[in-house]
Amino acid sequence: MKRKTLFWTLGIILLVLLICGGFMGLGLLVANTMGSGGVGFGDAVAVVRVEGAIVPGEAPPPTLFTTSAGMAYSKTIIDQLKRAEANSSVKAVVLAVDSPGGSVFASDEIALQIKAMEKPVVASMGSLAASGGYYISAPTDEIWASPHTLTCSIGVISQFLNVEGFAKEWGITAVTVKSGQFKDTGNPFREFTEADRTLWQNLIDEAYAAFVKIVADGRGMTEEQVRTVADGRICSGQQARAMGLVDSLGYEQDAIDRAAELGGISGKPRVIEYGTEPTLFESLGASFNRPSPVDELQQLLHFNTGSPLMYLYTGQ
Repeated sequence: MKRKTLFWTLGIILLVLLICGGFMGLGLLVANTMGSGGVGFGDAVAVVRVEGAIVPGEAPPPTLFTTSAGMAYSKTIIDQLKRAEANSSVKAVVLAVDSPGGSVFASDEIALQIKAMEKPVVASMGSLAASGGYYISAPTDEIWASPHTLTCSIGVISQFLNVEGFAKEWGITAVTVKSGQFKDTGNPFREFTEADRTLWQNLIDEAYAAFVKIVADGRGMTEEQVRTVADGRICSGQQARAMGLVDSLGYEQDAIDRAAELGGISGKPRVIEYGTEPTLFESLGASFNRPSPVDELQQLLHFNTGSPLMYLYTGQ
Protein backbone atom coordinates (compact mmCIF):
# COMPACT_ATOMS: atom_id res chain seq x y z
CA MET A 1 0.00 0.00 0.00
CA LYS A 2 2.79 2.39 0.93
CA ARG A 3 4.63 1.53 -2.27
CA LYS A 4 1.49 2.18 -4.34
CA THR A 5 1.00 5.54 -2.61
CA LEU A 6 4.63 6.42 -3.29
CA PHE A 7 4.25 5.59 -6.99
CA TRP A 8 1.08 7.71 -7.22
CA THR A 9 2.84 10.61 -5.47
CA LEU A 10 5.84 10.43 -7.76
CA GLY A 11 3.55 10.18 -10.77
CA ILE A 12 1.60 13.27 -9.74
CA ILE A 13 4.82 15.22 -9.11
CA LEU A 14 6.15 14.21 -12.53
CA LEU A 15 2.87 15.20 -14.18
CA VAL A 16 2.92 18.60 -12.47
CA LEU A 17 6.53 19.15 -13.57
CA LEU A 18 5.66 18.23 -17.16
CA ILE A 19 2.65 20.58 -17.16
CA CYS A 20 4.72 23.42 -15.70
CA GLY A 21 7.46 22.71 -18.21
CA GLY A 22 4.92 22.76 -21.00
CA PHE A 23 3.57 26.15 -19.92
CA MET A 24 7.11 27.48 -19.56
CA GLY A 25 7.99 26.17 -23.00
CA LEU A 26 4.86 27.74 -24.48
CA GLY A 27 5.65 31.04 -22.83
CA LEU A 28 9.22 30.97 -24.03
CA LEU A 29 8.06 30.02 -27.53
CA VAL A 30 5.78 33.05 -27.61
CA ALA A 31 8.57 35.23 -26.24
CA ASN A 32 10.99 33.87 -28.82
CA THR A 33 8.49 34.37 -31.62
CA MET A 34 7.38 37.85 -30.61
CA GLY A 35 10.57 38.75 -28.78
CA SER A 36 10.76 39.51 -25.08
CA GLY A 37 8.62 42.57 -24.65
CA GLY A 38 6.98 41.76 -27.99
CA VAL A 39 3.50 41.78 -26.47
CA GLY A 40 2.95 45.47 -25.94
CA PHE A 41 2.26 48.76 -27.61
CA GLY A 42 4.33 51.54 -29.05
CA ASP A 43 7.25 51.82 -31.40
CA ALA A 44 10.14 49.53 -30.57
CA VAL A 45 13.79 48.78 -31.18
CA ALA A 46 14.55 45.10 -31.76
CA VAL A 47 17.73 43.59 -30.36
CA VAL A 48 19.18 40.61 -32.23
CA ARG A 49 22.15 38.99 -30.53
CA VAL A 50 25.15 37.33 -32.15
CA GLU A 51 26.96 35.65 -29.28
CA GLY A 52 29.68 33.05 -29.71
CA ALA A 53 31.37 31.53 -32.74
CA ILE A 54 29.45 32.12 -35.97
CA VAL A 55 28.50 28.83 -37.64
CA PRO A 56 26.16 27.87 -40.49
CA GLY A 57 22.66 26.51 -40.08
CA GLU A 58 19.98 26.64 -37.44
CA ALA A 59 20.32 26.09 -33.72
CA PRO A 60 19.41 22.43 -33.08
CA PRO A 61 16.33 21.62 -31.01
CA PRO A 62 17.41 21.64 -27.36
CA THR A 63 17.41 18.49 -25.30
CA LEU A 64 18.19 17.72 -21.70
CA PHE A 65 21.70 16.68 -22.67
CA THR A 66 22.62 19.21 -25.37
CA THR A 67 22.79 22.98 -25.58
CA SER A 68 23.57 25.43 -28.37
CA ALA A 69 24.96 28.02 -25.96
CA GLY A 70 28.14 29.69 -27.17
CA MET A 71 27.28 29.31 -30.84
CA ALA A 72 25.73 31.86 -33.20
CA TYR A 73 23.83 30.00 -35.93
CA SER A 74 23.46 32.03 -39.13
CA LYS A 75 19.98 30.80 -40.10
CA THR A 76 18.61 31.48 -36.63
CA ILE A 77 20.03 35.02 -36.66
CA ILE A 78 18.72 35.65 -40.19
CA ASP A 79 15.24 34.48 -39.15
CA GLN A 80 15.31 36.88 -36.20
CA LEU A 81 16.35 39.76 -38.46
CA LYS A 82 13.54 38.93 -40.88
CA ARG A 83 11.00 38.83 -38.03
CA ALA A 84 12.21 42.24 -36.86
CA GLU A 85 11.87 43.56 -40.41
CA ALA A 86 8.32 42.19 -40.69
CA ASN A 87 7.18 43.50 -37.28
CA SER A 88 5.43 46.82 -37.91
CA SER A 89 6.12 47.95 -34.33
CA VAL A 90 9.88 47.64 -34.85
CA LYS A 91 11.34 50.83 -36.29
CA ALA A 92 15.04 49.96 -35.97
CA VAL A 93 17.29 47.04 -35.06
CA VAL A 94 20.33 46.73 -32.83
CA LEU A 95 22.71 43.93 -33.76
CA ALA A 96 24.42 43.09 -30.46
CA VAL A 97 27.69 41.38 -31.37
CA ASP A 98 29.91 39.51 -28.93
CA SER A 99 31.77 37.07 -31.14
CA PRO A 100 35.27 36.09 -32.32
CA GLY A 101 33.80 35.44 -35.76
CA GLY A 102 33.74 32.04 -37.42
CA SER A 103 32.66 30.55 -40.73
CA VAL A 104 33.20 32.69 -43.85
CA PHE A 105 30.01 31.25 -45.33
CA ALA A 106 27.88 31.90 -42.24
CA SER A 107 29.26 35.41 -41.71
CA ASP A 108 28.46 36.32 -45.31
CA GLU A 109 24.92 34.93 -44.98
CA ILE A 110 24.23 37.23 -42.03
CA ALA A 111 25.87 40.23 -43.74
CA LEU A 112 23.72 39.76 -46.84
CA GLN A 113 20.56 39.83 -44.73
CA ILE A 114 21.72 43.00 -42.96
CA LYS A 115 22.34 44.65 -46.33
CA ALA A 116 18.80 43.68 -47.37
CA MET A 117 17.19 45.32 -44.31
CA GLU A 118 15.14 48.42 -44.99
CA LYS A 119 14.96 49.44 -41.34
CA PRO A 120 18.01 51.08 -39.72
CA VAL A 121 20.44 48.61 -38.19
CA VAL A 122 22.98 49.69 -35.56
CA ALA A 123 25.78 47.36 -34.48
CA SER A 124 26.57 47.31 -30.78
CA MET A 125 29.89 45.62 -30.08
CA GLY A 126 30.35 43.88 -26.75
CA SER A 127 33.62 42.69 -25.27
CA LEU A 128 34.65 41.00 -28.53
CA ALA A 129 33.55 41.67 -32.12
CA ALA A 130 36.50 40.51 -34.14
CA SER A 131 37.01 39.11 -37.64
CA GLY A 132 33.60 37.65 -38.62
CA GLY A 133 32.12 39.66 -35.76
CA TYR A 134 33.36 42.78 -37.53
CA TYR A 135 32.37 41.43 -40.96
CA ILE A 136 28.68 41.26 -40.01
CA SER A 137 28.89 44.71 -38.38
CA ALA A 138 30.40 46.42 -41.42
CA PRO A 139 27.16 46.69 -43.47
CA THR A 140 25.11 48.18 -40.61
CA ASP A 141 24.13 51.85 -40.67
CA GLU A 142 26.30 52.67 -37.65
CA ILE A 143 28.78 50.80 -35.47
CA TRP A 144 29.04 51.46 -31.74
CA ALA A 145 31.77 49.94 -29.59
CA SER A 146 33.07 50.26 -26.08
CA PRO A 147 36.52 51.85 -25.87
CA HIS A 148 37.63 48.46 -24.55
CA THR A 149 35.95 46.24 -27.16
CA LEU A 150 38.37 43.94 -28.97
CA THR A 151 37.55 44.24 -32.65
CA CYS A 152 39.11 44.50 -36.15
CA SER A 153 41.11 41.29 -36.91
CA ILE A 154 40.15 41.77 -40.56
CA GLY A 155 41.44 38.73 -42.38
CA VAL A 156 40.98 35.06 -43.20
CA ILE A 157 42.55 31.94 -41.73
CA SER A 158 42.63 28.21 -42.38
CA GLN A 159 44.65 25.86 -40.22
CA PHE A 160 45.72 22.29 -40.93
CA LEU A 161 47.14 19.68 -38.59
CA ASN A 162 50.08 17.52 -39.61
CA VAL A 163 50.49 14.35 -37.53
CA GLU A 164 52.69 12.53 -40.04
CA GLY A 165 55.68 12.38 -37.67
CA PHE A 166 53.51 11.22 -34.76
CA ALA A 167 51.93 8.52 -36.93
CA LYS A 168 55.30 7.19 -38.04
CA GLU A 169 56.58 7.16 -34.47
CA TRP A 170 53.63 5.06 -33.33
CA GLY A 171 53.50 2.82 -36.36
CA ILE A 172 50.28 4.28 -37.75
CA THR A 173 49.85 4.04 -41.48
CA ALA A 174 47.15 5.90 -43.39
CA VAL A 175 46.23 4.63 -46.84
CA THR A 176 44.59 7.20 -49.15
CA VAL A 177 43.02 6.37 -52.49
CA LYS A 178 42.18 9.51 -54.47
CA SER A 179 41.09 10.67 -57.89
CA GLY A 180 43.40 13.65 -58.26
CA GLN A 181 46.40 15.48 -56.85
CA PHE A 182 44.43 17.77 -54.57
CA LYS A 183 41.61 15.47 -53.47
CA ASP A 184 43.24 14.93 -50.08
CA THR A 185 44.66 18.40 -49.61
CA GLY A 186 44.96 19.05 -45.89
CA ASN A 187 45.30 15.34 -45.11
CA PRO A 188 46.96 15.35 -41.65
CA PHE A 189 48.90 12.17 -42.49
CA ARG A 190 50.96 13.71 -45.28
CA GLU A 191 53.09 16.78 -45.87
CA PHE A 192 51.27 19.98 -46.82
CA THR A 193 53.00 20.72 -50.13
CA GLU A 194 53.74 24.02 -51.84
CA ALA A 195 51.05 23.14 -54.39
CA ASP A 196 48.56 22.69 -51.54
CA ARG A 197 49.63 26.01 -50.08
CA THR A 198 49.16 27.78 -53.40
CA LEU A 199 45.70 26.27 -53.79
CA TRP A 200 44.60 27.39 -50.34
CA GLN A 201 46.29 30.77 -50.57
CA ASN A 202 44.17 31.53 -53.64
CA LEU A 203 41.03 30.66 -51.66
CA ILE A 204 42.22 32.79 -48.74
CA ASP A 205 42.95 35.73 -51.04
CA GLU A 206 39.48 35.48 -52.58
CA ALA A 207 37.75 35.49 -49.19
CA TYR A 208 40.04 38.31 -48.00
CA ALA A 209 39.08 40.44 -51.02
CA ALA A 210 35.41 39.93 -50.11
CA PHE A 211 36.14 41.05 -46.53
CA VAL A 212 37.95 44.17 -47.73
CA LYS A 213 35.09 45.03 -50.08
CA ILE A 214 32.34 44.70 -47.49
CA VAL A 215 34.30 46.93 -45.11
CA ALA A 216 35.02 49.49 -47.85
CA ASP A 217 31.36 49.56 -48.91
CA GLY A 218 30.06 49.74 -45.35
CA ARG A 219 32.50 52.33 -44.07
CA GLY A 220 32.68 54.56 -47.15
CA MET A 221 36.39 53.86 -47.56
CA THR A 222 38.46 52.85 -50.56
CA GLU A 223 39.73 49.29 -50.67
CA GLU A 224 43.28 50.65 -50.48
CA GLN A 225 42.42 52.45 -47.24
CA VAL A 226 40.93 49.28 -45.79
CA ARG A 227 43.94 47.16 -46.74
CA THR A 228 46.25 49.41 -44.70
CA VAL A 229 44.50 48.23 -41.52
CA ALA A 230 43.24 44.84 -42.73
CA ASP A 231 46.36 42.90 -41.80
CA GLY A 232 44.70 40.74 -39.15
CA ARG A 233 45.59 43.07 -36.28
CA ILE A 234 43.33 43.13 -33.23
CA CYS A 235 42.44 46.60 -31.96
CA SER A 236 40.40 48.29 -29.28
CA GLY A 237 37.13 50.06 -29.96
CA GLN A 238 38.90 53.37 -29.41
CA GLN A 239 41.61 52.48 -31.95
CA ALA A 240 38.98 51.25 -34.41
CA ARG A 241 37.15 54.57 -34.16
CA ALA A 242 40.39 56.45 -34.91
CA MET A 243 40.84 54.26 -37.99
CA GLY A 244 37.30 54.94 -39.19
CA LEU A 245 36.10 51.40 -38.53
CA VAL A 246 33.70 52.42 -35.73
CA ASP A 247 31.35 55.41 -35.65
CA SER A 248 30.87 56.06 -31.94
CA LEU A 249 32.00 54.87 -28.54
CA GLY A 250 29.35 53.69 -26.11
CA TYR A 251 27.50 50.72 -24.77
CA GLU A 252 24.39 48.79 -25.74
CA GLN A 253 21.92 51.29 -24.31
CA ASP A 254 23.64 54.05 -26.27
CA ALA A 255 23.24 51.99 -29.44
CA ILE A 256 19.55 51.38 -28.62
CA ASP A 257 18.97 55.10 -28.11
CA ARG A 258 20.71 55.89 -31.40
CA ALA A 259 18.73 53.20 -33.25
CA ALA A 260 15.51 54.70 -31.87
CA GLU A 261 16.60 58.09 -33.15
CA LEU A 262 17.37 56.68 -36.61
CA GLY A 263 13.99 54.92 -36.57
CA GLY A 264 12.15 58.13 -35.79
CA ILE A 265 11.08 57.08 -32.29
CA SER A 266 10.52 59.90 -29.86
CA GLY A 267 10.98 59.26 -26.17
CA LYS A 268 12.20 56.05 -24.57
CA PRO A 269 11.72 53.15 -27.00
CA ARG A 270 10.21 49.80 -26.17
CA VAL A 271 12.84 47.08 -26.58
CA ILE A 272 12.04 43.73 -28.15
CA GLU A 273 14.62 41.01 -27.54
CA TYR A 274 14.93 38.10 -29.94
CA GLY A 275 16.39 34.75 -29.04
CA THR A 276 17.76 35.54 -25.58
CA GLU A 277 15.56 33.36 -23.37
CA PRO A 278 16.77 29.74 -23.00
CA THR A 279 14.19 26.99 -23.11
CA LEU A 280 13.64 24.70 -20.14
CA PHE A 281 15.66 21.99 -21.86
CA GLU A 282 18.48 24.43 -22.63
CA SER A 283 18.63 25.59 -19.03
CA LEU A 284 18.72 22.02 -17.73
CA GLY A 285 21.09 20.94 -20.48
CA ALA A 286 23.52 23.74 -19.70
CA SER A 287 23.63 22.49 -16.11
CA PHE A 288 24.27 18.84 -16.98
CA ASN A 289 26.19 19.14 -20.24
CA ARG A 290 29.66 20.53 -19.62
CA PRO A 291 31.75 20.16 -22.81
CA SER A 292 35.39 19.18 -22.49
CA PRO A 293 38.12 21.61 -23.65
CA VAL A 294 38.49 19.48 -26.81
CA ASP A 295 34.74 19.72 -27.48
CA GLU A 296 34.85 23.49 -27.02
CA LEU A 297 37.79 23.79 -29.43
CA GLN A 298 35.96 21.68 -32.02
CA GLN A 299 32.85 23.83 -31.66
CA LEU A 300 34.84 27.05 -31.94
CA LEU A 301 36.61 25.97 -35.11
CA HIS A 302 33.48 24.26 -36.46
CA PHE A 303 35.50 21.16 -37.31
CA ASN A 304 34.46 19.02 -40.24
CA THR A 305 36.34 17.06 -42.87
CA GLY A 306 39.13 19.37 -44.00
CA SER A 307 39.58 22.91 -42.75
CA PRO A 308 37.01 25.55 -43.70
CA LEU A 309 37.79 29.16 -44.46
CA MET A 310 37.32 31.19 -41.31
CA TYR A 311 36.84 34.85 -40.48
CA LEU A 312 38.02 34.01 -36.98
CA TYR A 313 40.07 35.68 -34.26
CA THR A 314 42.04 32.85 -32.62
CA GLY A 315 43.84 34.81 -29.92
CA GLN A 316 41.43 34.15 -27.08
